[in-house]
Amino acid sequence: MTHFRSKRLSRPRRGKVVAAVLGLVAALSLGAIGDAQAAPSARAVPAADRWTDRPHGFASLAGGTTGGAGGKVVTVTDQAALAKYAAAEEPYVIRVEGAVEMDPFGTEIPVASDKTIIGVSDTAEIVHGGFTLDPGTHNVVIRNLTIRDTAIEGNWDCKDTDYDGIRLDTAHHVWIDHIRFSRICDGQLDIRKDSEYVTVSYNRFTNNNKTFGIGWTPNVRTQITVDHNWFTGTKQRNPSADNCAYAHLYNNYLSSQLSDGDPVWTYGNWSRGKTKMVIENSFYDGVQHPYQADATAELVQRGSILRNTTGRHDAWGAAFDPREFYAYRLDPAAAVPALVKRFSGPQKRIGGPVELRVPAAYPTVQSAVDAVPDGNDTPVTIAVAPGTYREKVYIPASKPHLALRGTGRDRSDTVIVFDTPAEYGGSTGSATVRIAANDVTARNLTFSNDFDEAAHELKGEQALAMKTTGDRIVFEDTAFLGNQDTLMTDSPKLTTLSRVYVRDSYIEGDVDFVYGRATTVIERSVIRALSRGSDTNNGYITAASTWKGNPYGFLITKSKIVSDAPAGTFHLGRPWHPGGEPDAIAQVLIRDTQLPAAVKSSPWTDMSGFSWKDARFTEYRNHGPGAGVTADRPQMSDAAARTHTVAHYLEGTDDWAPYARHH
Repeated sequence: MTHFRSKRLSRPRRGKVVAAVLGLVAALSLGAIGDAQAAPSARAVPAADRWTDRPHGFASLAGGTTGGAGGKVVTVTDQAALAKYAAAEEPYVIRVEGAVEMDPFGTEIPVASDKTIIGVSDTAEIVHGGFTLDPGTHNVVIRNLTIRDTAIEGNWDCKDTDYDGIRLDTAHHVWIDHIRFSRICDGQLDIRKDSEYVTVSYNRFTNNNKTFGIGWTPNVRTQITVDHNWFTGTKQRNPSADNCAYAHLYNNYLSSQLSDGDPVWTYGNWSRGKTKMVIENSFYDGVQHPYQADATAELVQRGSILRNTTGRHDAWGAAFDPREFYAYRLDPAAAVPALVKRFSGPQKRIGGPVELRVPAAYPTVQSAVDAVPDGNDTPVTIAVAPGTYREKVYIPASKPHLALRGTGRDRSDTVIVFDTPAEYGGSTGSATVRIAANDVTARNLTFSNDFDEAAHELKGEQALAMKTTGDRIVFEDTAFLGNQDTLMTDSPKLTTLSRVYVRDSYIEGDVDFVYGRATTVIERSVIRALSRGSDTNNGYITAASTWKGNPYGFLITKSKIVSDAPAGTFHLGRPWHPGGEPDAIAQVLIRDTQLPAAVKSSPWTDMSGFSWKDARFTEYRNHGPGAGVTADRPQMSDAAARTHTVAHYLEGTDDWAPYARHH
């Protein structure tokens, strides 16, 4: 557990955002299998994560492909919503949940630039239709979907229909990943008319005639990477690449090719026109004409394995060296069938809980919050990389189900800080972070208001690090740094009950620095009472304003209060009646907690004309040099203590139990 020094001794450094983006985790690997002649690596390359949300290959070049990253995240379950967001001008991450059936049959939804369309888990489907990217469309990611069933019985060649699964016309920077295509009429994937910077990875192409075509233009412009795809039960165009500037095919698996006796138009890979094609470490099993090239084209093949193949095995020309364009890792050809069977097509772990990364995809924490749509009903994690983020953050009531998570090793690695005092915006306006939404969790973060009250003479020196008004708020392994009014846990109005659970955390301040009317449990935490340099009164830890109808206000339990203030100079709390509200009757229980010598022997005191004796202040089984039992220190009875536990404070009417995974 990290203990912070007082802000008066060491204030967080001001400055621009400092953020370290973590490297990709190592890939799942099956190891080297067999004795395939894989091309040697030109230089050391980090292992690519098979689940990464960043494209590789040609789609990663010339500015890269980020899709809708930085835009709002929406979940769709029907055609109308999918079409609306796919065609929008602004960026969107569009999560597709369940099966979306196209009407009329064969509808291809236009996709505009700056979009990510991603299936939730492995059950999202586009049925009886597909997508089209018209000329000029760019920066699109389509992932983790099944696109199926536009084939028409008896119309195998699809001469009078053109229902593609995904069609690109003069588009650029597109990533097609983890898609299962099945029974599509005409092409499952058509990349046409000089589309550029495309990567097609980890897809399954099944049960089709004209599977995957590239080209249809005399120009030689398309650059495409095709890797770790499985072609099974298909006839032709697996893929066919016509007049591609560069076509890099590696670690693909072609198996169980449709056997219809066609001596020419049943084939695997075809380098056509003036295409330069490189094939590496692929696996062909039961394929006629596994790879072939026109006399005007070039094709380099190395390291692949062929089983039960017949017909053309063309290879001529120098083509190009893919490593001059991008780094990549080759899996051994012998491992390809197992790898591709396991990892291609839709995956459960892709498109699951939403994670918005700061600053990788969103420059600020607030911009990530803004990307969550109003009325959000999907858990969203905002993953904040280590750094100091000098900004104010507001999570409105319309954006529930959020989690703020620092990705550093320690909560002090990731700091959200600002320096507004109440003089400039009131108490609420001073808060560095405000949480008005329900069901918000924060972990492994530091929240700070570093307003320097010692350097300013102001009437309103309150400076909140955090204010909450939502219900079911959890803080774990967090720190709250401030002086006066550091942490306010409140509710929308006096009679509305809100609950907050703080665990394994650190809170520091001097005057009323844990306060408000929310039912709040602080467990297994360190509370630091800062010295103001007085020999008599250095401050107050709590200032509760609990509604009189609420039996549960603040519970500080199994924690440690520390202080560098002189002995006998700190109060445990005083009763706050906002605006003189008579029905705000503070309830505070401090139990099973270590108290420092700084705590006064009479630790509760009056506030604004209201007597502490009219409040509900009690202690139970505290210890340490500041603990004691006197007439001015009410002690809770054993019987009452049995109904004043963490569970009793938090359960409400919905049996909320955020502590359950710890107890």
